[in-house]
Amino acid sequence: MNVAEVMKKVQNGEGLTLSEVKFYQQRVKPQEHTYGKYGNLAKIYLEEHCFGKMIALAGELPEYLHGVDQAAAELYEAMYAKLSASEQYRKTGDYLSDLQKETEMQRLIEEEILNEIVYVA
Repeated sequence: MNVAEVMKKVQNGEGLTLSEVKFYQQRVKPQEHTYGKYGNLAKIYLEEHCFGKMIALAGELPEYLHGVDQAAAELYEAMYAKLSASEQYRKTGDYLSDLQKETEMQRLIEEEILNEIVYVA
């Protein structure tokens, strides 16, 4: 079996025999994509709840998931800056109190990211 012949068949959309498919799979490794926390959560959500949207995104899925990560990072930065400037979440110098405020702020931001970016159908 010649690599060029098999690749030409794949590019032309011709049918492949079982041995050609196995040969192709050995030669062409799938590209691995690495996503952040929110990209992975969005992928799992699409697989479990919105499979039709996942199929519709087909070739654009990696770009979509990287976009989810980027949008989540931007929203996190914006909300953190806004919340940390508010009186309710200002640092007082008391370690436990400041830790509780920081944790609450992160929880609110996480909830907003999940609702507005990740779990959108």
